Amino acid sequence: MIFRSPYDDVAIPEIPLTQAVLRRAGELADKTALIDGSTSRTVTYGQLSDAVRRVAAGLAKRGFGKGDVLALYSPNLPEYAVAFHAVATLGGIVTTINPMYTADELSHQLNDANAKYLLTVPQLIGKAVEASRDTKVEEVFVFGDATGATPFASLLESDGLVPETEINPREDIVALPYSSGTTGVAKGVMLTHYNMVANLYELEEHDRTSERDTLIAVLPFFHIYGMTVIMNMGLFRGATIVTMPRFEMEQFLAAMQSHKVTRAHLVPPIILALAKLPIVDEYDLSNLELIMSGAAPLGENLSNACSTRLGCVVKQGYGLTETSPVTHMCSEIPEE
Repeated sequence: MIFRSPYDDVAIPEIPLTQAVLRRAGELADKTALIDGSTSRTVTYGQLSDAVRRVAAGLAKRGFGKGDVLALYSPNLPEYAVAFHAVATLGGIVTTINPMYTADELSHQLNDANAKYLLTVPQLIGKAVEASRDTKVEEVFVFGDATGATPFASLLESDGLVPETEINPREDIVALPYSSGTTGVAKGVMLTHYNMVANLYELEEHDRTSERDTLIAVLPFFHIYGMTVIMNMGLFRGATIVTMPRFEMEQFLAAMQSHKVTRAHLVPPIILALAKLPIVDEYDLSNLELIMSGAAPLGENLSNACSTRLGCVVKQGYGLTETSPVTHMCSEIPEE
């Protein structure tokens, strides 16, 4: 028996991922796209689009091109989106890596993904340099400055002239996140431009995120949930995204309050903390309208407890890395 969705088919354009994600960058050039939750530093849509173009040109001048792999070994920060989409613009592939990995785990993924470049942060440079020694990594880049690595900022100094690249959205891989599936060591999941664009347009049919919204990115961009549902979907819809390098309850609540976050994509353990911990009462979360839960089942009692305490809607979705990732979600669009 074949089960079909009761909803109409969604028209999915065959376009490169970055063309879809930054489709409104010109229209929203002066609007804030990304905020560093640790420093409150902002990046507008215009600045984001320009940085993507300049970094893409800088990478191309170094010989990085279609099919080459850049490993992104970093916690969340605004430049994560810049690096990701600069690589995508060139027809390259981004393999995203858990910043908690050891040098051995990092080395394994670098070899398995055949990474040409590695991009990290100063706090991880020691492990990055060590792990890249017995791999095909040609150059290590770093957000900021660190001995033994090329500053990412140097790529921004290019003329911004990006070579034309022919991308076949249905065939060309753009992202290579790693997932353990159900058992064993993590395996690379090959996602094409079309895979990822399709999920954005599918989500758009049942998601009301808009340019008036502010999202909190406390879930990691290296994971497909953070990558698609927060980073790419947030930019696709013209929202503002507040990035956080890790989850720490007080910093998380402070960022939610100070940036007037309206939508939070979370996991059940964080929702449990929001429902139960006394410290939550010390912060003003009145702007929060929606919590979307994923990555693990959310029980009805916990969902109701969090919704009642915070006065917001709590919904959940389901997906997997291999589907880019969302396959099921509680729609925000009322039934007719």
